[in-house]
Amino acid sequence: MKTICLYFEIHQIIHLKRYRFFEIGTDHYYYDDYANEQGINEVAERSYIPALKTLIEMAKENGGAFKVALSISGVALEQLEIHAPAVIELLHELNNTGCCEFLCEPYSHGLSSLANEDCFREEVGRMRRKIKDYFGKEPKVFRNSSLIYTNEIGGIVADMGFKGMLVEGAKHVLGWKSPHYLYHCAENPNLKLLMRDFKLSDDISLRFSNTEWNEYPLFADKYIGWIASMPENEQVINLFMELSALGMAQPLSSNILEFLKALPVCAKQKGITFSTPSEIVSKLKSVDMVDVPYPMSWTDEERDISPWLGNVMQREAFNKLYGVAERVYLCNDRRIKQDWDYLQVSNNFRFMTTKDTGVGLNRGIYDSPYDAFTNYMNILGDFIARVNALYPVDMDNEELGSLLTTIKNQGEELTQLTEEVTKLQAALKKAEAAAGKKETAAKKAASTKAAGEKATATKKASAKKAAK
Repeated sequence: MKTICLYFEIHQIIHLKRYRFFEIGTDHYYYDDYANEQGINEVAERSYIPALKTLIEMAKENGGAFKVALSISGVALEQLEIHAPAVIELLHELNNTGCCEFLCEPYSHGLSSLANEDCFREEVGRMRRKIKDYFGKEPKVFRNSSLIYTNEIGGIVADMGFKGMLVEGAKHVLGWKSPHYLYHCAENPNLKLLMRDFKLSDDISLRFSNTEWNEYPLFADKYIGWIASMPENEQVINLFMELSALGMAQPLSSNILEFLKALPVCAKQKGITFSTPSEIVSKLKSVDMVDVPYPMSWTDEERDISPWLGNVMQREAFNKLYGVAERVYLCNDRRIKQDWDYLQVSNNFRFMTTKDTGVGLNRGIYDSPYDAFTNYMNILGDFIARVNALYPVDMDNEELGSLLTTIKNQGEELTQLTEEVTKLQAALKKAEAAAGKKETAAKKAASTKAAGEKATATKKASAKKAAK
């Protein structure tokens, strides 16, 4: 039986303000608050709110037959909390239907998985805890920023305890293989991989309202018909896209939400179900491993990391930023930690791309990739100066390494102590329960004995009275 795994990403660009060279050292606030508020309010009204209401309606109307998965970056959650709390309320309402699974991703929606393992692990752990605090369940499936993946990244994700991961079904990786099966990581077979069907996903997120597309207009019955006509043994259809595609990339006037609402009904008629990523990785077996020695993503035709690191400017900014990763990892300054998250956001590097993809790229306040690079490097210059003020540049590697080792050892010791406390609490609870059972049994025995003695005494008294 075929099943559809439908997943949406929620992420929000953090807009940087115009920052001049002469402001370095004097101005430590880097953000355009007006642009951030305006941007998130616009996407909330035009996309997130109507789209989430539709998903909630679909969950309620289909009696548990419809399932969906979402992941939200930490920086997006912060912006929603401040500017669009109505979206947060709808996310909780969708969670309460029991038909939505929330995945984990890097807190910053950045590129730390390509640069620094400790930084990557830290922000994934932070996002994991935030999702559990928000929605009550610890995520079991992971998706990296823009589905960036390599064998090495998969190994790290598996080591962090995730059971599955969403990745791009890129042709140069799969070759003749179909994305409609469950695969596993080359470094750790315990991590299952769900491969995105980029054609079917892009039919909705990119082409749906394109009047020049040869399949326009696209109706739900035709779309489900394509899935039903696939070979019988191709069981998993992974449709991954940004939630903003519903309302922003594809305007509501195109009837994109009506199309979405019709999918479960048409799927049921063809015997096709909906499943969450966790359900798929727990129920199905992997058919093969996928070998990805070099990074791939879901962006642009090449499906690689060139949109963020394809030119000299991008790599220079990237190396400068992650050059202070270990020092940021050491510090406890909340402002520096937040700035670190916001400066890592992958869009900062995307604005610097010089690739000609044939698709218009909205660079916001920037006139060109060079303009984006100059502004970012000015901000980065101030940020690095603040970090170096806490942990000077002349601190040698041995001293820095010693601090990192101490912190790591303390973290491991704290984890070990926490595990021991948990075990002791469980043992105490078990002992208390056993003691309670013994006490109850003793009371019951005493009560039975007392009742027996009373009955015997009564019997003797009756016999003595009868004898008289």
